[in-house]
Amino acid sequence: MKIILQNCSTPGEFHLVAFSNYPHLQLVFFIGVFFMYFMCLLGNLIILILVCLASKLHTPMYFFLCNLSVLDIIYVSVISPKLMDIMITKDTSISNSQCFFQFFLYVFCVGSEFFLLTSMAYDRYVAICIPLHYILLMNTWICFLLALLSWNLGALKALVYILLISNLSISDSKKINHLFCHMMSVLKLSCTDSTHIKLLIMVNGITLGFICMILFFYSYIHIMSTILKIKTSSGRQRAFSRCSSHITIVLLFCLSSLILNMKAESEHSQEQDKLLSMIYISVVPMLNPLIYSLRNNDVIKALRNIIYSCCSI
Repeated sequence: MKIILQNCSTPGEFHLVAFSNYPHLQLVFFIGVFFMYFMCLLGNLIILILVCLASKLHTPMYFFLCNLSVLDIIYVSVISPKLMDIMITKDTSISNSQCFFQFFLYVFCVGSEFFLLTSMAYDRYVAICIPLHYILLMNTWICFLLALLSWNLGALKALVYILLISNLSISDSKKINHLFCHMMSVLKLSCTDSTHIKLLIMVNGITLGFICMILFFYSYIHIMSTILKIKTSSGRQRAFSRCSSHITIVLLFCLSSLILNMKAESEHSQEQDKLLSMIYISVVPMLNPLIYSLRNNDVIKALRNIIYSCCSI
């Protein structure tokens, strides 16, 4: 049995290393994080406002998109401001409660997004493959249940993780070499054996990613098969345009998750984890509204109509 020779205590605060290893690039990192955070808030708030105001966007796809936007705003707002504060003030400390709050919301939001993206794939499958049953299979009640289930499963996953990790004894160093209170980085500070928790997190992450990816690909195999049967090229193009944005987001989100959970540990793995985590906490939340708006005629038309209405007043 491995004995860990470290002084252990109940953590009062932690210290986030973030990008402290690159002191000459702090301003560059700050500008990058600030830009992505600003664009994430702006883009997702615009999506929420458009869907609320434009009656043509009151459909299941945009209902799920609003849920994604809310989740993106929540966990980006919990992580990015603290990260920017560290880069400006050089104060890396974060309280015990703040750390576990970050950890809980991160796991909750990311887990919920996996389930929401899978629900959106089901929505596209029904809309394209069995359109005559779309109103029946994707009514308001079913959409609400799918969204509620996604949020509850994400919350349950986060609750289980935080209960397991919060009871661990932490080494006196309490230095987290990450951008935020990431679960695996916190586990590395444990004085007690946390192998079972690490294994649970890894297996759960990989299983969740694969299940969502399998359901996603199953849906889109049938969708592509149906699209190819459409006789007119304009019809095929219109049908594919409804799915292209969702495909892009799923590939970015799910593949980065699988790579992060499946990659082998190495000397530079922690620095790689930081870069991969930036995809989660900044890049994807920023790209979500851009991809869905720039590649979606309905959103562009709704935006133009609202701008025109505002200018006409």
